[in-house]
Amino acid sequence: MDNASRLDREGVKHYYGTVLQGSQDLKTSACCTANTGLTPTIKAALARIDAGILNRFYGCGSPLPPLLDGCTVLDLGCGSGRDVYLASQLVGPQGRVIGVDMTDSQLAVARDHLESQMARFGYETPNVTFLQGYLEDLRVLGIEEESVDVVISNCVLNLSPDKRAVFGEIFRVLKPGGELFFSDVFAGRRVPESLKSDPVLHGECLAGALYREDFRRLLRDCGCLDHRITESHPITLDNPEVAQRIGMVDFHSETVRAFKLADLEDGRENYGQKAVYQGTIPDWPHHFDLDDRHRFLTGKPALICGNTAAMLSRTRYRDHFSVQGDRSVHYGPFDCVPTVSKNHSRGKANGDCC
Repeated sequence: MDNASRLDREGVKHYYGTVLQGSQDLKTSACCTANTGLTPTIKAALARIDAGILNRFYGCGSPLPPLLDGCTVLDLGCGSGRDVYLASQLVGPQGRVIGVDMTDSQLAVARDHLESQMARFGYETPNVTFLQGYLEDLRVLGIEEESVDVVISNCVLNLSPDKRAVFGEIFRVLKPGGELFFSDVFAGRRVPESLKSDPVLHGECLAGALYREDFRRLLRDCGCLDHRITESHPITLDNPEVAQRIGMVDFHSETVRAFKLADLEDGRENYGQKAVYQGTIPDWPHHFDLDDRHRFLTGKPALICGNTAAMLSRTRYRDHFSVQGDRSVHYGPFDCVPTVSKNHSRGKANGDCC
């Protein structure tokens, strides 16, 4: 790793370990969340998290997908451990959660609360492990290839000086059919190079934010040809100094869902397939939102493209959907019409709707 990348790491460590002593010290809304849209299960789990953990939380979403019981979950950039301890409750005593972070003081908070949190959850044996290290090289931490069911992250991946290495590691450790579900800051245009070394803009999750199209290309290079956006909210730059320096870029806090599936296509293709949601995912009795354009109503058949069929039939969601048809006959491009009626701040985006 070059000197600039090492300086970036040290700057992030200093910002999150020394400059920020609590979420009130943030200068923008990029690295914080109002915890809106939480399911009842996650709300109940959140109520059992110690205040000392919550006070040092710097996330921009709630990247916790359903159906985690018994899973191995990896939280990249776990910080003080909020999402690790949330996932600890969701995976249950037979599951496992691994939290990775590079900042000593943040991990100290997470580890200091281990005993109290396990007692509150009623676990005789801890099901969480905190590891100090870098997201760009998980091998040195002993995280093996195809050993993780779900990778989560909350407003951290933008801080990495080598995002290509991070996403390469994510898809290395995910099992076939495994899910990447993370929240982060994305930019509507490329951030000027002159701003990327600014310690405040970097620490506030702005200078390192990926331009959406560059993110799509990065995933493509990692073998992931289709990803979905589940939530998107604009970020306001209320701090005048920050707005003056980087206000030419529009930023959104977005939650992304992607799967490790080998045969996804880079376009929407029609094979005449349909899917019926059974209404059996906890907290989702009447519908399930795969992404911001696909709401599956319980019991109602819905036309889907080939990629969506793979996501619903070859992942841990398979038992909750009936997918009809296969890829034996191709009918041309899929005419994707969003099935969600609510408004979305992102607008229509190519490659994210089916």
